Amino acid sequence: MFIDKSSKENKVVEADHTLTFQCYKLPLLLQENAPFIGELHLLDIGLHPAFLHNQSVDMALVDHSRVRQIFRRRNVFAHKGNFGHALLIAGSYGKIGAAVLAAKACIHSGAGLLTCHLPKCGYEIMQTALPEAMVMTDENETIVAQLPNEIEKYSVIGIGPGIGTANETQNLISFICRRFKKPLVVDADGLNCLSQQKDLLQRLPPLSILTPHPKEFDRLFGDQQNDFERLATAKQKSSVHNIIIVLKSHHTAIVTPSGDVFFNNTGNAGMAKGGSGDVLTGIITSLVAQNYSPEQAALLGVYLHGLAGDFAANALSEQVMTATDIIVFLSQAFLSLK
Repeated sequence: MFIDKSSKENKVVEADHTLTFQCYKLPLLLQENAPFIGELHLLDIGLHPAFLHNQSVDMALVDHSRVRQIFRRRNVFAHKGNFGHALLIAGSYGKIGAAVLAAKACIHSGAGLLTCHLPKCGYEIMQTALPEAMVMTDENETIVAQLPNEIEKYSVIGIGPGIGTANETQNLISFICRRFKKPLVVDADGLNCLSQQKDLLQRLPPLSILTPHPKEFDRLFGDQQNDFERLATAKQKSSVHNIIIVLKSHHTAIVTPSGDVFFNNTGNAGMAKGGSGDVLTGIITSLVAQNYSPEQAALLGVYLHGLAGDFAANALSEQVMTATDIIVFLSQAFLSLK
């Protein structure tokens, strides 16, 4: 396995066990190398902690101690106005479930208020599934196509889960990019709409958060030959567009405009099911609403999402757990930070 370039289409040993000294190496965190690694063993060779702490690096692993430094306890005198008002634009006919998952995750991650903008067909579903959320309906019965009123009053807008890519929906995203000045959290079909209007990347509000999986990333930024190239492109595009890119994989990479890359180390294969990404969108949207910086929201959100998935897998098994279970076990993930 190569340390500084891709092993793809080269001769590589398919190991049952891989031993590495002291710290993870970049190839051990990239999805394309998974078949060659087997079980990974991190060997402590006795380097002084101060030596490691003083190293200047642009890549790091997100661990429990880093996340605990980000996490904020609530003031006992707090009220709902202290924790933001999120707007979630989601859902289309047959995909209102995506909106429900994202909305539940947003509420269960601590947002003070949540308003959902849905097609008319989603009204009864959302009001029944999540009475804590306020609901505005589009004029359209089956898709979102209409710009909600007074979008400036919201702390953050999360957009994408289940919205489809109809022309009217693409126009809606264009309007939001031009009108809204605070960060957006864009996922799923929101990303697919951006990939069909690439000029909108220049119009995204500063420090918006994009959460693509590799195929969505390639649709946005062009085909990539391997994970090394994809990561380099993510760093370049993050800097050029002043956005945060959450490149989803087993070790999700959070890429910041300053060039820093943070690899997540929670999560499991049981999360590889429909709806898990919608849950992540809701969590990150909620954290931005609560006035975490977009970088903090991405780091904390990805970590909590994976950790809740780990608790769910331990309790239920990777086979049985669902995206809804990730939301259920968010409580244990948050409690572990106290």
